[in-house]
Amino acid sequence: MTTDAAPAPSQPSRSSRSATDAWRDSFPHGATLSVVVPVYNERFYVVELLTRLLAVRPLGIARLEVIVVDDGSTDGTTALAHEVAARHEGQIQVVATSGHAGKGAAVRAGVDAATGDLIVIQDADLEYDPRDLTALVRPFLEDGADVVYGSRVAPTGRRRSVSFRQTVGNRVLTLLSNLCTNLDLTDVETGYKMFRASLLKATPIRSNDFAMEIELTAKVAKRGWRVFEVPVSYCARTRREGKKIGWWDSARAVGAIVWFWCVDDLYKDDVTGAPMHRSLRRVRRLDAWLADTVRPWLGDRVLELGAGVGNLSRQLVPRTRYVAADVDQTHVAYLRGVTAAKTGLSAAQLDPEVPSSFVGEEGAFDTVLCVNILEEVDDPMVVLRNVGRALAPGGRVVVYVPQGQDLYSPLDEEAGHRCRYDRRLLAQELQESGYEVEHLDDFNRLSMPAWWFFGKIRGRREFAGWQISLLNLRIGLFRWIDHLLPWSGLGLIAVARKNAPTPD
Repeated sequence: MTTDAAPAPSQPSRSSRSATDAWRDSFPHGATLSVVVPVYNERFYVVELLTRLLAVRPLGIARLEVIVVDDGSTDGTTALAHEVAARHEGQIQVVATSGHAGKGAAVRAGVDAATGDLIVIQDADLEYDPRDLTALVRPFLEDGADVVYGSRVAPTGRRRSVSFRQTVGNRVLTLLSNLCTNLDLTDVETGYKMFRASLLKATPIRSNDFAMEIELTAKVAKRGWRVFEVPVSYCARTRREGKKIGWWDSARAVGAIVWFWCVDDLYKDDVTGAPMHRSLRRVRRLDAWLADTVRPWLGDRVLELGAGVGNLSRQLVPRTRYVAADVDQTHVAYLRGVTAAKTGLSAAQLDPEVPSSFVGEEGAFDTVLCVNILEEVDDPMVVLRNVGRALAPGGRVVVYVPQGQDLYSPLDEEAGHRCRYDRRLLAQELQESGYEVEHLDDFNRLSMPAWWFFGKIRGRREFAGWQISLLNLRIGLFRWIDHLLPWSGLGLIAVARKNAPTPD
């Protein structure tokens, strides 16, 4: 942990303006839209598409940025794109991938190059009309959307009828995807998808081909984003007119639905930090289980310390006020994208070891949530006393720490753990910091044998991907029997009430 002072959490707005108004007002000169255009051998369409894009002015968008990603075109598309970009310097950027890698690779390169507040994927074949961009933007400005899909199926002004078999195939893929993601989409394969940029940029895109549509949808669902659909017009091409997707891509899409249902690969490495932290943040059902366990102890005004990428925060709202705080600037930047336009939820950079971080927040919260904090800091007593300053009289601190001092292993070292706790040590630190312990219980007995075997016996520093997936599955199936297991939990949860003025 750092020792530099960090700014205290900002106070929530006292006005009657909504969270979406606040998000819109955070762009004093209007939001910027980055349009990522993956293109491969589209010389008959690319100039017209760019001309149409530059002619639109989506409502609520102050500036349009077009990023053409040439995926190894060999028909003169590249030269045409550069000619248009030269005539509109500053508005169009042309990026080239190495060889013909596929649509997913092109989108990945375009997202990396984008600088806008929102990012939309725009195919270059004129099947999608840029005039529909306004419809895609509106849910961001009015409803706090995280991602908006442009549905070709929902009723709209016009839709070219081309292939019945293609339509049936798309509906089957959408049904299979919805079964795995539990989203109620009408058109999973739509090429018109608009994202909040801060969220998309933190998401790895592994698929190089058209399976990226399925991959993004699976990750959107697993990360709990606010998903909206709007109808868009669609002028489909035939194979003779240059349509590139075929039956083999549909077969790959089915495989991708199964693969990304099983595999959790939700964040880029630069967002989640060390390898062990990346592994732990992929256990989604563990986060849900922990959230369900601590929820009954939380009040209406909650400060969460060490919120990371917000896995718990999103599951513990709505509340009157919920501040997701972290000391890491990368996490805070991501959290601000997560919390944008969400009523009562905000992000802040806060160092729990620095008393000045809590200035202005004395007595502001009835609950402080500390998950995986005390075992990582140099002096947990300082943190607990700082927490006491933020708590109102009679407020609670809810603490989660790793349990079992004899379990300390390279897995703990990789996770940044200074130590592991037992009941006596945790209760002692809480009592000496001015708290009365109300509840102390084991958590996650299911995972203790695996931690002991791979960490203590095998000396591993990280779990393999298949082990993480197996842990996710096991927790989903068997967490209800956890309290029946005869050994201690891998973690320890304590609930303590502030019962006296915090010692200086």
